[in-house]
Amino acid sequence: MQIILVPRNGKLPRTLDLGHHPLRSRLALIAMAAVLACAGLGGALALALASPRDGALAQIHQLKQQVLRQDAQLGNVREESQQQLNALAVKLGQLQAQSTRLNALGERLAEAGKLDDREFDFDQPPAIGGVEDSTHTAYPLPPTLDAGINQLATQFQRQQTQLSALQSLLLDARLDANLKPTGMPAQGYISSYFGARPDPFDGLRTRHTGIDIAVPLGSAVHAVAEGMVTYAGQRTGYGNVVEIDHGNGYMTRYAHNGSLLVRPGERVRVGQEIATAGSTGRSTGPHVHFEVWYKGGVVNPLAFVRKHR
Repeated sequence: MQIILVPRNGKLPRTLDLGHHPLRSRLALIAMAAVLACAGLGGALALALASPRDGALAQIHQLKQQVLRQDAQLGNVREESQQQLNALAVKLGQLQAQSTRLNALGERLAEAGKLDDREFDFDQPPAIGGVEDSTHTAYPLPPTLDAGINQLATQFQRQQTQLSALQSLLLDARLDANLKPTGMPAQGYISSYFGARPDPFDGLRTRHTGIDIAVPLGSAVHAVAEGMVTYAGQRTGYGNVVEIDHGNGYMTRYAHNGSLLVRPGERVRVGQEIATAGSTGRSTGPHVHFEVWYKGGVVNPLAFVRKHR
């Protein structure tokens, strides 16, 4: 089979012999290349038309998966937050119980210290004040829990202020009590009282400036209050004497001792042994002569020895 190609420019026609094998192979290759080119062009056109929609669908699918993951994470956070709030509410209840116990303790301390009820009313906040600070940052909590925490914080602050003041007053009261003569200086019985009496040696009427406490020889003599030893030695008629200044105008004297266990300038505590009982000086037997002085004048010790600390 032959094909005659006639050109338009007047040139001689060309003849293609399809029976010639090399020519047929060339034409087949050309036709196959054309088919492949058309197929590639069609595929590219199809991808160009389909890819935007498929890409958008893929992105939507990814966003949905991301939303599901975030929703699961939010659920976990919500559950953990609820657990923390529950634990915080339990802790708040425990602190409120402790606050109630502190109130009861403060009231008992005020009653034990015999303080004015109007001064320590644990149900009312103490007067406080200060300049407003606008730099604080607030973080919201659930209204009920937030109100409970604020109320409890205010209550603890009030209790701390009142208990600190109560502690100071009780310490001051304790110091005052320790400085005031209280109790017997030795274990025995009162053999002679304060005031007018017959002199044990000549029978004349004399004024006894203290009380005599009969005790066995060598018995311990104790300080009846805290103070500073101002004298430890012998005095005419008194024998071996210890004198202690307690401040607040009080001074005590312990006479007729057998031996002295303290020296001038030494600070003594309540109940500390300061001497041993004897019969030195003008004495008829072992005993402790005890005097109490207040603001330079001798007073009856009986009211002091009958009290208990």
